[in-house]
Amino acid sequence: MMKLQGGLLQWSRSSLIPSIYTPINKTQFSISACVIERNHQLTAKERRQLRNERRESKSGYSWRQEVEEKLIKKPKKRYATWTEELNLDTLAESGPQWWVVRVSRLRGHETAQILARALARQFPEMEFTVYAPSVQVKRKLKNGSISVKPKPVFPGCIFIRCVLNKEIHDSIKEVDGVGGFIGSKVGNTKRQINKPRPVDDSDLEAIFKQAKEAQEKADSEFEEAQRAEEEASLLASQQLLASSNSDVIETVAESKLKRAPRKATLATETKDSKVKKKKLAAGSTVRVLSGTFAEFVGNLKKLNRKTAKATVGFTLFGKETLVEIDINELVPEIQS
Repeated sequence: MMKLQGGLLQWSRSSLIPSIYTPINKTQFSISACVIERNHQLTAKERRQLRNERRESKSGYSWRQEVEEKLIKKPKKRYATWTEELNLDTLAESGPQWWVVRVSRLRGHETAQILARALARQFPEMEFTVYAPSVQVKRKLKNGSISVKPKPVFPGCIFIRCVLNKEIHDSIKEVDGVGGFIGSKVGNTKRQINKPRPVDDSDLEAIFKQAKEAQEKADSEFEEAQRAEEEASLLASQQLLASSNSDVIETVAESKLKRAPRKATLATETKDSKVKKKKLAAGSTVRVLSGTFAEFVGNLKKLNRKTAKATVGFTLFGKETLVEIDINELVPEIQS
């Protein structure tokens, strides 16, 4: 008797040879029972040997060679200990590299200048380059002058090329306005630092290209604005000239219509100059300069200087008519 999958199954040697009258399902149960029992009889060593034989039976396959290749390709550790990875002096082994420094977004250009002066003062023999990608934006002021201001392409970042070690690293971080280097966290739970990561040459070329394209775009926009402003000013001057010419023509036409004879004009000017010398007085003959009674001559009856009014008598239709007129409209009449 043999126990299989929670049920009882009879097994005998004759059961391996199915008879004609044996149903198909019984034959299947007998064979599966035999195979399962045979597998259970294999030891671990025998199964391992069978597996190795199957591997070796494959043509051109060597599992030992595959394992050796995997071990060879396994990357080796760069640093022997974790404390060695924290040593910033190992950055100098790669030689001059481009590094990214975090700065203030508003004072990035000024911080780059301060950093360059500080490095030149502290490390006079070191070769370095400080690069702050920016676009020189031009703008025309109201007084006609052109203002040029730098606009950063990457606000909050400047680039420096040098041989970096711990001393230079600490000196750069101490500069006013510098927030540190862009890198990655290294170390373990005991101690961690932000280790600077150099910039690849391909990335740096893309940065240079982007800054150049931004500068060309800004220059083209300024030139277009200048041309548009010149065209607008030229059009405005032409319109002003045309309007002034029309005004001059109208003024000349009006002056021709209103022009008086030269002799009469001279006589009037001479007469007015003499009149100014003579003062108004009651009983004198006066002439009206403007208003309803312009160029009328009458007799001054009353003169009230407080109200600046005068009563003048005019002879109209054979009768004398009294009219009150402003003093400024009267002048003494000079009898020739």
